[in-house]
Amino acid sequence: MKRLYFIEPIVAIYAFASFMVYPLVQQYVYRRLWLEITNSSYPVSDNTSQCAANNTSHSRQQVEVQKAASLFSMYSDLSSMIPSLIVTLLLVAYSDQRGRKITIIMPLIGSLIYTLSFLAVSFFELNLYILIAASFVSALFGGIGTMLGGCFSYVADLCEDSKQKTLRMAVVDMMIGLLAGVASISTGYFLYAVGFNWPFFTSAIFQAVNLIYAVFILEETRVIDRSETAACCRAMQKLASSICNLFVGGSSQRKWVLVLLIVTFSSLSFVNTGGLSMITLYELNEPLCWSEILVGYGAAASTSIFITSFVGVYLFSRCLPNIAIAFIGMLSVGISMFMTAFAKTTLMMFLVRIPAMFAIMPFPVLRSMMSKVVSKSEQGALFACVAFTENLSTYGSSAVFSRIYAATVAWCPGFIFLLGSGLCIIPISLLGIFRCFHSLDSNDNQALLSEDGTEASDDPPVA
Repeated sequence: MKRLYFIEPIVAIYAFASFMVYPLVQQYVYRRLWLEITNSSYPVSDNTSQCAANNTSHSRQQVEVQKAASLFSMYSDLSSMIPSLIVTLLLVAYSDQRGRKITIIMPLIGSLIYTLSFLAVSFFELNLYILIAASFVSALFGGIGTMLGGCFSYVADLCEDSKQKTLRMAVVDMMIGLLAGVASISTGYFLYAVGFNWPFFTSAIFQAVNLIYAVFILEETRVIDRSETAACCRAMQKLASSICNLFVGGSSQRKWVLVLLIVTFSSLSFVNTGGLSMITLYELNEPLCWSEILVGYGAAASTSIFITSFVGVYLFSRCLPNIAIAFIGMLSVGISMFMTAFAKTTLMMFLVRIPAMFAIMPFPVLRSMMSKVVSKSEQGALFACVAFTENLSTYGSSAVFSRIYAATVAWCPGFIFLLGSGLCIIPISLLGIFRCFHSLDSNDNQALLSEDGTEASDDPPVA
């Protein structure tokens, strides 16, 4: 059977299946906690807002549910953080010797286990805290950071020049947004019509199909070293060496560039992911009290920024350096979060998505900049470190923002977004420092690689 080199179908199906589940997770937990805390069924309505009839007692109960839901989210993130970080670092770096597919297949298995666990808890009405155990088990197979690290390494293997690499990485991000938006809208109506069980089941079917494609149809981009199969210790030494050489080997300039870009990437991911993780709870709270259909539309609006960011990268890359594109995206994140903190109506909650239309642009740009600093044989080790720090910032930010939201929801629900907006100054400042003290042009790129003993790159300028 002829195999294909197309990674985009895997990313698309993964995004669709995952975003059938992600908007439901907080809503399902929220409704179960509502039932336990208030001893009453969750109010379901066709109205835009369900807050009109709320009294003072009802409002106090809603605050308690908000706190409990945010703390549950924190426990779930913390339970999956450590195993996901370890597996991500090992798998993505190991892909330099054993091929990229392992970093894609393992997270797909974990996602399938996680979705089936949700289906079982929902269908049989099992204890809610089983979901925390499910998060831990699925993290043993990696997570979205592991899969994306493998996917971007896969893309880096296939692309020869800088512009092609940046655009194709942006396409991968765009596929996430496009399919996630479609899934989010359909999930709202799906939930309203048939409840939680069928969306979970449908997501599991898509993930099973995706796993089959990855195992039997996707072609490997790396030549697998069969001699290392039996030599486990030797393979692990080579794995550790490939990661260490990123920062120990090569010139001091290369080490400085890599560390600064990775920290910039991680700090932006921390802010962006932390803010997004609280959006659904914020929408379910007063004064918005969105229904499941509105939550679906809101999630679709949020994921549409992947598409607008791809268009932005495509257009801006023709006339602006990469650093300028990253700056625009970071400002987009900060302005959007600031506006979200003061959004009190349904219209305003949709309008705050407009300033965020370029919020994803920095991520493919920074990945491309980092990718051009190292040789092809080091792409897996690089993206292992990027995925590791991205997972650390993702899980860490979700836990931190959840805890802060639980502490501030009673007196200022929007405080968490003001905090996120303020924290955007960190990646902006770091990228400003990079721009002031280093210009990564083609000659610098050749020097960085040649000093490490690898073949110089012919990539065009990054900034």
